Amino acid sequence: MTTLEREPTVFVVDDDEAVRASLQLLLKSLGIRAITHGSAAEFLAEYEPEHPGCIILDVRMPGMGGLELQDELNRRGAVIPIIFITGHGDVPMAVEAMQHGAIDFLQKPFSDKDLTDRIHEALSIDLRNRALLDEKDMIRARLAALTPREIQVLRLVALGKSNKAIAGDLELSQRTVELHRAHLMDKMGASSLAHLVRMTMIEDTGISAY
Repeated sequence: MTTLEREPTVFVVDDDEAVRASLQLLLKSLGIRAITHGSAAEFLAEYEPEHPGCIILDVRMPGMGGLELQDELNRRGAVIPIIFITGHGDVPMAVEAMQHGAIDFLQKPFSDKDLTDRIHEALSIDLRNRALLDEKDMIRARLAALTPREIQVLRLVALGKSNKAIAGDLELSQRTVELHRAHLMDKMGASSLAHLVRMTMIEDTGISAY
Protein backbone atom coordinates (compact mmCIF):
# COMPACT_ATOMS: atom_id res chain seq x y z
CA MET A 1 0.00 0.00 0.00
CA THR A 2 1.43 3.37 -1.01
CA THR A 3 1.36 6.46 1.17
CA LEU A 4 -1.46 8.00 -0.85
CA GLU A 5 -3.60 4.84 -0.53
CA ARG A 6 -3.59 4.97 3.28
CA GLU A 7 -6.54 6.61 5.03
CA PRO A 8 -5.73 10.19 6.10
CA THR A 9 -5.79 10.50 9.87
CA VAL A 10 -5.98 13.45 12.25
CA PHE A 11 -3.61 12.88 15.17
CA VAL A 12 -4.77 14.73 18.28
CA VAL A 13 -1.92 15.31 20.75
CA ASP A 14 -3.17 16.91 23.99
CA ASP A 15 -2.69 16.05 27.65
CA ASP A 16 -6.32 17.02 28.43
CA GLU A 17 -8.44 13.88 28.18
CA ALA A 18 -11.66 15.87 27.80
CA VAL A 19 -10.24 17.79 24.84
CA ARG A 20 -9.06 14.56 23.18
CA ALA A 21 -12.48 12.93 23.61
CA SER A 22 -14.32 16.01 22.34
CA LEU A 23 -12.16 16.34 19.24
CA GLN A 24 -12.35 12.65 18.47
CA LEU A 25 -16.15 12.81 18.66
CA LEU A 26 -16.22 15.86 16.39
CA LEU A 27 -13.96 14.26 13.80
CA LYS A 28 -15.93 11.01 13.89
CA SER A 29 -19.12 12.98 13.15
CA LEU A 30 -17.36 14.37 10.05
CA GLY A 31 -16.25 10.94 8.89
CA ILE A 32 -12.60 11.74 9.57
CA ARG A 33 -10.41 9.10 11.21
CA ALA A 34 -8.75 10.31 14.40
CA ILE A 35 -6.15 8.89 16.74
CA THR A 36 -5.49 10.58 20.09
CA HIS A 37 -2.32 10.75 22.19
CA GLY A 38 -1.93 12.12 25.70
CA SER A 39 1.65 13.26 25.23
CA ALA A 40 4.25 14.11 22.61
CA ALA A 41 6.31 11.10 23.64
CA GLU A 42 3.33 8.79 23.14
CA PHE A 43 2.77 10.23 19.67
CA LEU A 44 6.43 9.85 18.66
CA ALA A 45 6.47 6.24 19.86
CA GLU A 46 3.76 5.36 17.33
CA TYR A 47 4.49 7.90 14.60
CA GLU A 48 4.85 6.55 11.05
CA PRO A 49 6.14 9.19 8.60
CA GLU A 50 4.40 7.52 5.67
CA HIS A 51 0.96 7.86 7.29
CA PRO A 52 -0.93 10.79 5.70
CA GLY A 53 -2.95 13.26 7.72
CA CYS A 54 -2.32 16.17 10.04
CA ILE A 55 -1.68 16.88 13.73
CA ILE A 56 -3.80 18.90 16.14
CA LEU A 57 -1.20 19.76 18.74
CA ASP A 58 -1.51 21.36 22.16
CA VAL A 59 1.26 23.85 22.91
CA ARG A 60 1.60 23.36 26.65
CA MET A 61 1.98 19.77 27.83
CA PRO A 62 4.00 18.10 30.60
CA GLY A 63 7.39 16.90 29.37
CA MET A 64 7.86 17.64 25.70
CA GLY A 65 5.70 20.59 24.68
CA GLY A 66 4.08 21.20 21.32
CA LEU A 67 6.81 23.45 19.96
CA GLU A 68 9.45 20.91 20.97
CA LEU A 69 7.52 18.17 19.18
CA GLN A 70 7.30 20.39 16.09
CA ASP A 71 11.07 20.90 16.20
CA GLU A 72 11.64 17.15 16.49
CA LEU A 73 9.37 16.41 13.53
CA ASN A 74 11.14 19.08 11.47
CA ARG A 75 14.48 17.53 12.43
CA ARG A 76 13.20 14.20 11.08
CA GLY A 77 12.11 15.82 7.83
CA ALA A 78 8.41 15.20 8.44
CA VAL A 79 5.95 16.87 6.06
CA ILE A 80 2.78 16.29 8.10
CA PRO A 81 0.96 19.62 8.69
CA ILE A 82 0.42 20.85 12.26
CA ILE A 83 -2.45 22.89 13.70
CA PHE A 84 -1.58 24.25 17.14
CA ILE A 85 -4.20 24.79 19.84
CA THR A 86 -3.68 26.50 23.17
CA GLY A 87 -5.59 27.90 26.08
CA HIS A 88 -2.98 30.58 26.60
CA GLY A 89 -2.75 33.59 24.29
CA ASP A 90 0.91 33.85 23.44
CA VAL A 91 1.77 35.87 20.34
CA PRO A 92 5.53 35.13 20.30
CA MET A 93 4.78 31.42 20.61
CA ALA A 94 2.29 31.62 17.75
CA VAL A 95 4.82 33.45 15.58
CA GLU A 96 7.47 30.82 16.29
CA ALA A 97 5.06 27.99 15.46
CA MET A 98 4.08 29.58 12.14
CA GLN A 99 7.71 30.34 11.23
CA HIS A 100 8.50 26.66 11.72
CA GLY A 101 5.75 25.58 9.34
CA ALA A 102 2.52 25.33 11.36
CA ILE A 103 -0.72 25.69 9.36
CA ASP A 104 -2.44 27.72 12.05
CA PHE A 105 -2.52 28.55 15.75
CA LEU A 106 -5.99 28.46 17.36
CA GLN A 107 -6.69 29.75 20.85
CA LYS A 108 -9.19 27.86 23.02
CA PRO A 109 -12.12 28.10 22.97
CA PHE A 110 -12.38 27.93 19.18
CA SER A 111 -15.41 27.13 17.05
CA ASP A 112 -15.88 23.71 15.49
CA LYS A 113 -16.07 25.39 12.09
CA ASP A 114 -12.75 27.19 12.51
CA LEU A 115 -11.07 23.95 13.46
CA THR A 116 -12.69 21.80 10.76
CA ASP A 117 -11.86 24.40 8.10
CA ARG A 118 -8.20 24.23 9.16
CA ILE A 119 -8.29 20.43 9.23
CA HIS A 120 -9.63 20.20 5.68
CA GLU A 121 -6.98 22.70 4.57
CA ALA A 122 -4.22 20.73 6.33
CA LEU A 123 -5.33 17.40 4.82
CA SER A 124 -5.32 18.95 1.33
CA ILE A 125 -1.83 20.34 1.90
CA ASP A 126 -0.60 16.97 3.13
CA LEU A 127 -2.06 15.18 0.09
CA ARG A 128 -0.37 17.64 -2.26
CA ASN A 129 2.98 17.44 -0.48
CA ARG A 130 2.98 13.64 -0.44
CA ALA A 131 2.03 13.46 -4.12
CA LEU A 132 4.99 15.73 -4.87
CA LEU A 133 7.31 13.55 -2.79
CA ASP A 134 6.13 10.42 -4.61
CA GLU A 135 6.67 12.12 -7.96
CA LYS A 136 10.15 13.26 -6.98
CA ASP A 137 11.06 9.72 -5.91
CA MET A 138 9.85 8.41 -9.27
CA ILE A 139 11.83 11.04 -11.17
CA ARG A 140 14.99 10.25 -9.20
CA ALA A 141 14.65 6.57 -10.04
CA ARG A 142 14.23 7.33 -13.74
CA LEU A 143 17.15 9.77 -13.78
CA ALA A 144 19.32 7.09 -12.19
CA ALA A 145 18.60 4.82 -15.16
CA LEU A 146 20.01 7.32 -17.69
CA THR A 147 23.53 6.97 -19.08
CA PRO A 148 26.05 9.79 -18.51
CA ARG A 149 25.67 10.85 -22.14
CA GLU A 150 21.86 10.89 -21.85
CA ILE A 151 22.21 13.08 -18.75
CA GLN A 152 24.35 15.51 -20.77
CA VAL A 153 21.76 15.65 -23.53
CA LEU A 154 18.95 16.04 -21.00
CA ARG A 155 20.61 19.04 -19.37
CA LEU A 156 21.04 20.78 -22.72
CA VAL A 157 17.50 19.92 -23.83
CA ALA A 158 16.20 21.42 -20.58
CA LEU A 159 18.07 24.64 -21.47
CA GLY A 160 16.03 24.82 -24.67
CA LYS A 161 18.86 23.97 -27.05
CA SER A 162 18.12 22.43 -30.44
CA ASN A 163 19.47 19.04 -31.52
CA LYS A 164 21.89 20.83 -33.84
CA ALA A 165 23.20 23.05 -31.03
CA ILE A 166 23.52 20.07 -28.68
CA ALA A 167 25.42 18.16 -31.34
CA GLY A 168 27.86 21.04 -31.64
CA ASP A 169 28.30 21.36 -27.86
CA LEU A 170 28.94 17.64 -27.38
CA GLU A 171 30.83 17.11 -30.66
CA LEU A 172 28.33 14.48 -31.80
CA SER A 173 26.37 14.00 -34.98
CA GLN A 174 22.85 15.41 -34.97
CA ARG A 175 21.52 11.90 -35.59
CA THR A 176 23.31 10.60 -32.49
CA VAL A 177 21.77 13.40 -30.42
CA GLU A 178 18.34 12.54 -31.80
CA LEU A 179 18.81 8.90 -30.73
CA HIS A 180 19.97 9.88 -27.23
CA ARG A 181 17.04 12.25 -26.93
CA ALA A 182 14.56 9.58 -28.00
CA HIS A 183 16.05 7.09 -25.51
CA LEU A 184 15.97 9.50 -22.57
CA MET A 185 12.40 10.58 -23.38
CA ASP A 186 11.41 6.91 -23.29
CA LYS A 187 13.29 6.16 -20.07
CA MET A 188 11.86 9.24 -18.35
CA GLY A 189 8.34 8.41 -19.49
CA ALA A 190 7.98 11.91 -20.91
CA SER A 191 5.01 12.49 -23.19
CA SER A 192 6.39 15.76 -24.56
CA LEU A 193 9.33 18.13 -24.32
CA ALA A 194 7.36 20.28 -21.85
CA HIS A 195 6.72 17.20 -19.68
CA LEU A 196 10.41 16.32 -19.77
CA VAL A 197 11.47 19.83 -18.76
CA ARG A 198 8.92 19.86 -15.94
CA MET A 199 10.40 16.64 -14.56
CA THR A 200 13.91 18.11 -14.61
CA MET A 201 12.63 21.15 -12.69
CA ILE A 202 10.55 19.37 -10.05
CA GLU A 203 13.60 18.42 -7.99
CA ASP A 204 13.90 22.12 -7.22
CA THR A 205 10.24 22.43 -6.20
CA GLY A 206 9.96 22.85 -2.43
CA ILE A 207 7.42 21.17 -0.19
CA SER A 208 4.78 23.75 0.55
CA ALA A 209 3.10 24.60 3.81
CA TYR A 210 0.47 26.68 2.02
